[in-house]
Amino acid sequence: MAKVIDAKGATVRDHATPEAFAAKPVGKTNVMFRAVFRELANPRAGTASTKRRDEVRGGGRKPWKQKGTGRARQGSTRSPQWRHGGVVFGPKPRTYITSLNKKERKAAMRAALSDRFTSDCVTLLAVDGFDLAKTREFADLLFGSAKAAKVGPRTLVVYASTEAEGVGATLVRIGGNLKKVGVTHTGALDIKDVLGYARLVLTTEALAELETRFPAVTKKVRVAA
Repeated sequence: MAKVIDAKGATVRDHATPEAFAAKPVGKTNVMFRAVFRELANPRAGTASTKRRDEVRGGGRKPWKQKGTGRARQGSTRSPQWRHGGVVFGPKPRTYITSLNKKERKAAMRAALSDRFTSDCVTLLAVDGFDLAKTREFADLLFGSAKAAKVGPRTLVVYASTEAEGVGATLVRIGGNLKKVGVTHTGALDIKDVLGYARLVLTTEALAELETRFPAVTKKVRVAA
């Protein structure tokens, strides 16, 4: 059960948890981990590079003769123990891209949202007649006061893709200066944000979009012939 609040922070009604997000995500830890790992790894450039001893310029001549000097034998000034020498096991350009099929990505997001709903971390925002225009008013709505907004829980506000021109633009503008608040839309919502914020505030339209994108899974029952 999630509370529905208005622009003043007053509770309008209670909204039943959607069937798709009503059950605890038991046994879904692995797929959620792999989904988060993928989202964190894929943006990495993988361009770090160091030179091995065979790639460093110079060092072709033996520094001193093998015997008779009293010093340790050396074959090249570009050996790893020398200054300006090659790097042992240093990074080379590589790709960090990790694949995860569409079915698993949906299952992971559904499980993450289920975790938020079953943990009572979701609040719904009714945007009918939404007329907030200042950051202070938005802080009062989410945290009770501007002072509490500095130490309150990290909150992610999600609006529907269809609300981008109206309510969405307003939420982005008035929420941009709040350190503990992130604002995004359903099209850009990813699992690391769902799990990374302590509280989710969804507009009612955003919840409807999420229900459409991540419907409840129905088990097929086989009927014996």
